[in-house]
Amino acid sequence: MIGVRVIQKVSSAPGFAKVAPYVVPALDRAVHRLTRGRVLLSARILPGVILTSTGARTGLARRTPLACMPERDGASWILVGSNFGRAGHPAWTANLLAHPEATVNWKGRDVPVTARLLEGGERTAAWQAVLAFWPPYATYQERVEREIRLFRIERVERIERGVR
Repeated sequence: MIGVRVIQKVSSAPGFAKVAPYVVPALDRAVHRLTRGRVLLSARILPGVILTSTGARTGLARRTPLACMPERDGASWILVGSNFGRAGHPAWTANLLAHPEATVNWKGRDVPVTARLLEGGERTAAWQAVLAFWPPYATYQERVEREIRLFRIERVERIERGVR
């Protein structure tokens, strides 16, 4: 797994945080669109979704490619608002706080979801799982004074049936 270690080291570098927010999402959106949802470049490294949320201020649909940590066989996912270790919270986190109903494109399929900001013990447990899943998140947290937001997004059908 030497390739994964190299990628983790590169993604932890401060220079990566300056360039990646502009390059990675743009490439992901373009390739995802060109392949009609079959390919998400960043998902070659980490599992990923395309989050379609409602803009907190504009009310417009916003599509954001994001790394995610799948849970329970794709019934839910953890989204990490790391913003590549930059100072501010990413815009998509404000969108989910204002409008928790969203859609994710997971493995080429659109899935309606509801997002919930994790807090307290639930956040602590999820953060430990996230760090085991992708250790560079610890470096991102060390760089910023804010607490990185974690969201659990769950399929709407499962929530409506009362299954969690």
